Amino acid sequence: MVALPRMVRIRQHFPRPVVQDVGQTVKGEIHRLELNHKVKPGDTVAITAGSRGVANIAAAVRAAAEAMLELGARPFVVPAMGSHGGATTEGQLGILEHYGITEETTGVPVRATMDVKKLGETSDGLSVYLDHNAAEADHILLLNRIKSHTDFGGRIESGLMKMMAIGLGKQRGANQYHRAFFRYGFERVITSVGNYVLTHAPVLCGVGLVENAYEETAKVCAMLPEELEKTEEKLLVESKQIAAKLPVENLELLIVDWMGKDISGTGMDTNIIGRMMQNFEPEPESPRILRILVCDLTPDSGGNSVGIGLADFATKRLVEKYDRHATYMNCITALGPQKARIPVYYDTDQEAITNALETVGLTPPHECRVIRIHSTLHLIEMEVSESLLPELSDRENIEILGHPKDIAFDGQQNLVPLF
Repeated sequence: MVALPRMVRIRQHFPRPVVQDVGQTVKGEIHRLELNHKVKPGDTVAITAGSRGVANIAAAVRAAAEAMLELGARPFVVPAMGSHGGATTEGQLGILEHYGITEETTGVPVRATMDVKKLGETSDGLSVYLDHNAAEADHILLLNRIKSHTDFGGRIESGLMKMMAIGLGKQRGANQYHRAFFRYGFERVITSVGNYVLTHAPVLCGVGLVENAYEETAKVCAMLPEELEKTEEKLLVESKQIAAKLPVENLELLIVDWMGKDISGTGMDTNIIGRMMQNFEPEPESPRILRILVCDLTPDSGGNSVGIGLADFATKRLVEKYDRHATYMNCITALGPQKARIPVYYDTDQEAITNALETVGLTPPHECRVIRIHSTLHLIEMEVSESLLPELSDRENIEILGHPKDIAFDGQQNLVPLF
């Protein structure tokens, strides 16, 4: 029997700015822009809602709707999520409902369609598409989280600019823009399409949300169209400064209990695991992880297993949840079939861990540098191998929560849950 590394639980401490009342803060930020001279009584306002598990998103959307109602407008919510939800109206409505965004919870209609209106073309010759309901509204209020992207790095990544291109472009726009990434790069496409929407669509304002490492809303910032790109750029920097990360940069093995679309667009956050596998984009310089094992797929993913290809090893129970239709629709639209590849997989966690550690080279398995996390979204508490303790014991932001113990498996030879 191979001797596995002993593990110890640790807790990381990160900066923790928090917005105490997200709803009131969203309304206050919107009213700060003094939009009453732009919004006339009876005007329709399309409020965007995406497909990610954004903290307090239902409260933020409701507050944005209330702010518009207070101006005498007629707001409604539109899904701005590209091809997600199987690229169907019903699927996208289902995603919003799962996140608590319905007519009952927001107090305004939710209007979904996969139909788009062509606004024109960018200087690169790219057709710019916009959700038909949003295009027909008198105003568009953009609302989204601003954070690092999982496919590229730049001054603008995931946020309001991307939502104008990918999200509001629906399946037709998202597919075209992902194709264009191969020629022009992610940032150029997103900013050129986003700026075209800003100048050719009735964008009223944007509301950017920033989260801390504890999945809490850390900041809310409303912005006018003319200041949107520069403001988002600044908010992205702030987001990265307070984001969670692994405590070390070099590992032989990272064990990820859960992957899924509700965790990251790529199932696992590429910024955390140090792998993008994105055509024509460089791989991150750190962290440097030799092997990655992913054990299970979240129920909220609906079988969408995009990102499984980022791992070297997996388990049978994860592979059995793999839905080809949902996964292929997402990966083909995003031009990333490599991220849907099924890795080497085993019946049990114990088999997978043992075999993964057999592929790291000369380092004996019990001496390997190993970390086990719940998911790339949950990095406060985790288990680290005994070999990492000398490096972590003197860190002010690291709390050692016990003593090294053998890896705990249940009766089916699977890992005992971390939490």
